[in-house]
Amino acid sequence: MNILVTGANGQLGTELRNAFRGNANHLIFTDVASLGDAETVYLDITNPDAVRLILEAEKADVVINCAGYVDVDRAEDDFAMADLLNRVAPKYLADECRRLGATLVHISTDYVFSGDMSLPYREDVPTSPLGVYGVTKAQGEKAIMDSGCKYIIFRTAWLYSPYGRNFVKTMRQLTSGRSSLKVVSDQVGTPTYAADLASAIVHVISSGQISKTGVYNYTDEGVCSWYDFSCAVRDLSGNVCDIFPCRSEEYPTKARRPAYSVLDKSKVKATFGLKIPHWYDSLVKCIARM
Repeated sequence: MNILVTGANGQLGTELRNAFRGNANHLIFTDVASLGDAETVYLDITNPDAVRLILEAEKADVVINCAGYVDVDRAEDDFAMADLLNRVAPKYLADECRRLGATLVHISTDYVFSGDMSLPYREDVPTSPLGVYGVTKAQGEKAIMDSGCKYIIFRTAWLYSPYGRNFVKTMRQLTSGRSSLKVVSDQVGTPTYAADLASAIVHVISSGQISKTGVYNYTDEGVCSWYDFSCAVRDLSGNVCDIFPCRSEEYPTKARRPAYSVLDKSKVKATFGLKIPHWYDSLVKCIARM
């Protein structure tokens, strides 16, 4: 099977490189940026001609789209680029996958929901995003569903890894260099180790379940606030820093965040037979790697 990965040099894409290592399938890793000596095919997914050329030339059976506009605050002032990367480009990929009979595996987000519920969000809850990032991601999902291609959409949240920019790396740096800081405690969700999501994707493909199309939630297990998460990062990193909880109003951001974005994973576990680790156990593994 020919598997093409877009955004292959980001957090999830890099973990997919690791997870697919030694796999019998033929992997094509693409991105617009290089990553050390990692083999990368240049692909700008906002160029429909380039998408068609490469997917056709590589005879792609599966396309895993890890690319996207993920700067939540900057998106508020950069709708055009967020829309291009999060809605338009996935449509280009979906249209070409439909033409070739390939399956598109697309990564989406908990930000498609408003966060005003008090129970974990199931996949069938109507989307209600609060800002540009969530709106463009929700529209990207719809573009894929409307395209007629075969697809699996994974909604995930609070993604981190030893690679790129993420909350864990930021907190390790801040708690090693400051005596105190404040972190919001009224935004609740579930941290997700990118290596866990990558392993789940590889499992779905390698176990021959790629035909089980639909939308699925995938995060690690458990629930915490950003405050809880930051304390765990500090403690596991061996840093000494006082962390104080605060409310979102004390830490204003350009984009509104969901107050509660816990995702129900019953469907993904039942469908694919996945065993999902608890977020704390995975954080221990990630920090050990760092």
